[in-house]
Amino acid sequence: MNRITLEMDALAENVAIARVAVSTFISPLDPTVEEVTELKTAVSEAVTNAIIHGYGNNSDNDALEKSAQTVIITMFSENRLITIHVSDKGIGIENIETAREPLFTTKPDAERSGLGFTVMESFTDSVEVISHPGEGTTVKMTKTLKPGASE
Repeated sequence: MNRITLEMDALAENVAIARVAVSTFISPLDPTVEEVTELKTAVSEAVTNAIIHGYGNNSDNDALEKSAQTVIITMFSENRLITIHVSDKGIGIENIETAREPLFTTKPDAERSGLGFTVMESFTDSVEVISHPGEGTTVKMTKTLKPGASE
Protein backbone atom coordinates (compact mmCIF):
# COMPACT_ATOMS: atom_id res chain seq x y z
CA MET A 1 0.00 0.00 0.00
CA ASN A 2 1.10 3.53 -0.72
CA ARG A 3 -0.24 6.62 1.07
CA ILE A 4 0.30 10.35 0.82
CA THR A 5 -1.32 13.20 2.74
CA LEU A 6 -1.47 16.78 1.52
CA GLU A 7 -2.67 19.62 3.74
CA MET A 8 -3.31 22.98 2.13
CA ASP A 9 -5.00 26.26 2.89
CA ALA A 10 -8.65 26.37 1.83
CA LEU A 11 -8.03 28.69 -1.10
CA ALA A 12 -9.49 28.39 -4.60
CA GLU A 13 -6.05 28.56 -6.19
CA ASN A 14 -5.07 25.35 -4.37
CA VAL A 15 -7.64 23.29 -6.28
CA ALA A 16 -5.14 23.08 -9.15
CA ILE A 17 -2.52 21.68 -6.76
CA ALA A 18 -4.97 18.99 -5.64
CA ARG A 19 -5.56 18.02 -9.28
CA VAL A 20 -1.84 17.74 -9.98
CA ALA A 21 -1.27 15.78 -6.76
CA VAL A 22 -3.82 13.08 -7.60
CA SER A 23 -2.52 12.82 -11.16
CA THR A 24 1.06 12.42 -9.94
CA PHE A 25 0.06 9.96 -7.21
CA ILE A 26 -1.64 7.53 -9.62
CA SER A 27 0.83 7.92 -12.52
CA PRO A 28 3.07 4.97 -11.45
CA LEU A 29 0.01 2.71 -11.88
CA ASP A 30 -0.18 3.47 -15.62
CA PRO A 31 -3.76 4.77 -15.59
CA THR A 32 -5.64 5.62 -18.76
CA VAL A 33 -6.04 9.29 -19.68
CA GLU A 34 -9.73 8.91 -18.90
CA GLU A 35 -9.01 7.58 -15.38
CA VAL A 36 -6.63 10.45 -14.67
CA THR A 37 -9.18 12.99 -15.88
CA GLU A 38 -11.99 11.40 -13.86
CA LEU A 39 -10.04 11.32 -10.60
CA LYS A 40 -8.72 14.85 -11.09
CA THR A 41 -12.28 16.06 -11.66
CA ALA A 42 -13.70 14.19 -8.65
CA VAL A 43 -10.96 15.55 -6.36
CA SER A 44 -11.44 19.03 -7.78
CA GLU A 45 -15.15 18.90 -6.94
CA ALA A 46 -14.53 17.62 -3.41
CA VAL A 47 -11.88 20.25 -2.66
CA THR A 48 -14.02 23.02 -4.16
CA ASN A 49 -16.97 21.92 -2.00
CA ALA A 50 -14.76 22.01 1.11
CA ILE A 51 -13.63 25.54 0.31
CA ILE A 52 -16.98 27.00 -0.77
CA HIS A 53 -19.36 25.14 1.52
CA GLY A 54 -17.13 24.05 4.39
CA TYR A 55 -15.54 27.41 4.93
CA GLY A 56 -17.81 29.77 3.01
CA ASN A 57 -15.02 30.53 0.51
CA ASN A 58 -13.18 32.37 3.32
CA SER A 59 -15.46 35.37 2.89
CA ASP A 60 -17.49 35.15 6.10
CA ASN A 61 -14.65 34.58 8.55
CA ASP A 62 -12.09 36.84 10.19
CA ALA A 63 -8.35 36.66 9.47
CA LEU A 64 -7.55 34.66 12.60
CA GLU A 65 -10.01 31.91 11.65
CA LYS A 66 -8.75 31.87 8.06
CA SER A 67 -5.32 30.74 9.19
CA ALA A 68 -6.86 27.49 10.48
CA GLN A 69 -8.93 26.76 7.37
CA THR A 70 -7.36 23.80 5.64
CA VAL A 71 -8.29 21.00 3.32
CA ILE A 72 -6.60 17.65 3.85
CA ILE A 73 -6.32 15.15 1.02
CA THR A 74 -5.18 11.64 1.84
CA MET A 75 -4.63 9.26 -1.07
CA PHE A 76 -4.13 5.51 -0.77
CA SER A 77 -3.29 2.96 -3.44
CA GLU A 78 -3.33 -0.77 -2.96
CA ASN A 79 -2.83 -2.75 -6.12
CA ARG A 80 -5.11 -0.80 -8.48
CA LEU A 81 -7.61 0.39 -5.88
CA ILE A 82 -7.36 4.15 -5.29
CA THR A 83 -8.98 5.64 -2.19
CA ILE A 84 -9.06 9.40 -1.71
CA HIS A 85 -10.28 11.24 1.40
CA VAL A 86 -10.92 14.99 1.21
CA SER A 87 -11.52 16.52 4.65
CA ASP A 88 -12.22 19.92 6.13
CA LYS A 89 -12.93 21.22 9.62
CA GLY A 90 -15.63 23.58 8.41
CA ILE A 91 -19.31 23.99 9.21
CA GLY A 92 -20.32 20.45 8.25
CA ILE A 93 -23.43 19.30 6.42
CA GLU A 94 -26.80 19.37 8.17
CA ASN A 95 -28.49 16.80 5.90
CA ILE A 96 -26.12 14.66 3.80
CA GLU A 97 -28.92 12.96 1.87
CA THR A 98 -30.35 16.31 0.75
CA ALA A 99 -26.89 17.71 -0.06
CA ARG A 100 -26.25 14.76 -2.39
CA GLU A 101 -29.38 15.41 -4.46
CA PRO A 102 -28.58 16.66 -7.99
CA LEU A 103 -28.89 20.45 -8.32
CA PHE A 104 -29.19 21.00 -4.55
CA THR A 105 -27.11 23.96 -3.42
CA THR A 106 -26.81 26.04 -0.27
CA LYS A 107 -25.61 28.98 -2.35
CA PRO A 108 -28.34 29.63 -4.96
CA ASP A 109 -26.88 33.03 -5.87
CA ALA A 110 -23.47 31.56 -6.71
CA GLU A 111 -22.42 30.27 -10.11
CA ARG A 112 -22.21 26.69 -8.84
CA SER A 113 -24.92 24.37 -10.13
CA GLY A 114 -25.21 21.85 -7.28
CA LEU A 115 -23.70 18.93 -9.19
CA GLY A 116 -20.54 18.37 -7.13
CA PHE A 117 -21.58 15.08 -5.53
CA THR A 118 -23.16 13.88 -8.78
CA VAL A 119 -19.87 14.49 -10.61
CA MET A 120 -17.90 12.70 -7.88
CA GLU A 121 -20.28 9.73 -8.07
CA SER A 122 -20.05 9.63 -11.88
CA PHE A 123 -16.26 9.49 -11.94
CA THR A 124 -15.58 7.09 -9.05
CA ASP A 125 -16.81 3.66 -7.98
CA SER A 126 -18.08 4.86 -4.61
CA VAL A 127 -18.53 8.06 -2.62
CA GLU A 128 -19.11 8.15 1.13
CA VAL A 129 -19.80 11.38 2.98
CA ILE A 130 -19.19 11.71 6.71
CA SER A 131 -20.13 15.04 8.24
CA HIS A 132 -21.00 16.52 11.59
CA PRO A 133 -22.39 20.07 11.86
CA GLY A 134 -19.79 22.36 13.39
CA GLU A 135 -17.00 19.78 13.03
CA GLY A 136 -16.41 19.33 9.31
CA THR A 137 -16.81 16.88 6.47
CA THR A 138 -14.87 14.01 4.94
CA VAL A 139 -15.62 12.74 1.45
CA LYS A 140 -14.23 9.25 0.78
CA MET A 141 -13.97 8.20 -2.86
CA THR A 142 -12.75 4.92 -4.34
CA LYS A 143 -11.91 3.87 -7.87
CA THR A 144 -10.35 0.69 -9.19
CA LEU A 145 -8.08 1.37 -12.14
CA LYS A 146 -8.19 -0.89 -15.17
CA PRO A 147 -5.17 -3.19 -15.64
CA GLY A 148 -2.20 -1.18 -16.94
CA ALA A 149 -0.43 -1.78 -20.24
CA SER A 150 2.37 -3.66 -18.45
CA GLU A 151 -0.04 -6.13 -16.79
